Amino acid sequence: MRFGETPIDEATGAILGHSWRSSGVNFAKGRTLSAGDVARLKAAGAATIVAARLDRDDIHEDEAAATVAKALAGEGIEVTAPFTGRCNHFASSAGLAVVDHERIDALNELDESVTVATVPPFARVEPRQMVATVKIIPYGAPRAAVDRAVEVAHSANRPLISVAPFRAMRAGLVQTKLPGTRDKVLDKAVGTTTKRLTSLGSSLNGERRVAHDAKAIAGALKELKAEGCDLFLIAGASAIVDRHDVVPLGIAEAGGEIHHFGMPVDPGNLLLTAELDGKPVLGLPGCAKSPKYNGFDMVLERLAAGLTVGRAEIVRMGAGGLLAEIASRPQPRDDEPSESEGPQQAPRVAVLVLAAGRSTRMGGPNKMLADAKGEALVVHAVKAALESQAVEITVVLGHMAGEVRAAIESAIPGRSRLRFVTNPDFAEGLSTSVRTGIAALSTNIDAAVVQLGDMPGVGSGLLNRLIAAFSPVEGRAICVPTVGGKRGNPVLWARRFFPEMAVLSGDSGAKHLIGEHADLVCEVEMAGEAAITDIDTPEALTAWRARSPA
Repeated sequence: MRFGETPIDEATGAILGHSWRSSGVNFAKGRTLSAGDVARLKAAGAATIVAARLDRDDIHEDEAAATVAKALAGEGIEVTAPFTGRCNHFASSAGLAVVDHERIDALNELDESVTVATVPPFARVEPRQMVATVKIIPYGAPRAAVDRAVEVAHSANRPLISVAPFRAMRAGLVQTKLPGTRDKVLDKAVGTTTKRLTSLGSSLNGERRVAHDAKAIAGALKELKAEGCDLFLIAGASAIVDRHDVVPLGIAEAGGEIHHFGMPVDPGNLLLTAELDGKPVLGLPGCAKSPKYNGFDMVLERLAAGLTVGRAEIVRMGAGGLLAEIASRPQPRDDEPSESEGPQQAPRVAVLVLAAGRSTRMGGPNKMLADAKGEALVVHAVKAALESQAVEITVVLGHMAGEVRAAIESAIPGRSRLRFVTNPDFAEGLSTSVRTGIAALSTNIDAAVVQLGDMPGVGSGLLNRLIAAFSPVEGRAICVPTVGGKRGNPVLWARRFFPEMAVLSGDSGAKHLIGEHADLVCEVEMAGEAAITDIDTPEALTAWRARSPA
């Protein structure tokens, strides 16, 4: 890649190195300059610009990021669309991040242009939490470096990054008693254990309180096994101090097998692992009675995620095993959106499909129901929204609401993310549909894409690219698609604009807000003309049918 001062007459196709905001031109860095862009820059007085020009053996930053991210991702990972050379991995469910530390290091050693950052191995993650990010540092990466990164990702019989989802376990708890043991203490341990299990999607299926005696422990284990428990927890009134102590002897008496005693984690050193009829048994350290994060949590999380926790895994927990100063396990984020949270949580983006208009320029029929290659026109928009990474899709109905809804439901049955709302004031203009859609959004939505129902070329890829561009922390709060520098639709809006959108009037939607908040606008260049092609007339529909693939 060549980077530096570039004569303006040689800048077509180059990537703008620094933003240009002067003389009526407002171009963000990273923009691939078209011939029209170059003409505007020349008219603004630019003789040279700082730009990057990719060589034949280079790959554009977005393509490179997407290629590497796809190669790294395993089960439980959702990969976002690339933007500004970045592609993120988000957890699709609650679980543990399984990261191959050695191969991550090997990949990051390949070339300074390709980087991967992840959460720590076996970190607990929640749905939609960021697990990893691939970032291409310059505007392009050498093809050889990208190819080597893919080779590293495929160099073992396991993915480099994945999420092991938590699975429901039915746990049985045995608590032993000595003279002077108070029931209040045992009751508290039940509550703490229940909360731990519940947070992992599991349950406490049964409890036994017995004397601190091997035969009593064995009897309790047999009873819990008969009740269908698939995990056994034993909290002794006295801590285990040897693999021949009362608790391990009780496990052996029940027919179990001791695997390992002790772990290089503090608090949690005195944890014992065993097995009873193929099901895990844990002899708990005294710290398990506390809600504070300890070695018991580290093992319990892995078991809940279906991961092996044998001697080999436990003895490798020492690095990072000093937990004495950790007050508690960080709680999952709540769903209250906050632009200050940064990129660690996938944004909750909704799509509003506007399908309420009267279609006056179509000469009579409702264009939403017009045949567009075998499906109603509006169905294309709804399918694209459902196939995107949006968490919620709301269709705003109005004119012929019953017929439009029926057409959508017959083509797309049983979609949980899809809902409908009717705009009673649809005849008063587009703004009323925007207002109706904004009012119907869930309270935890971070942004909304306002998608017109009459743009059948807009696909999920375009929507995902807008979602990937969205980053209020980095000043990208309004994301607008462009084609050759011309702005189009749909437009993504951060929730900070919802109050203003909720009081719109007229038939022009929220366009004026783009001009009023120019410093928060991000233009997202799109391939093809889908973002600037809507269907308003029979002629436009005929033309779209003719040039669109069957």
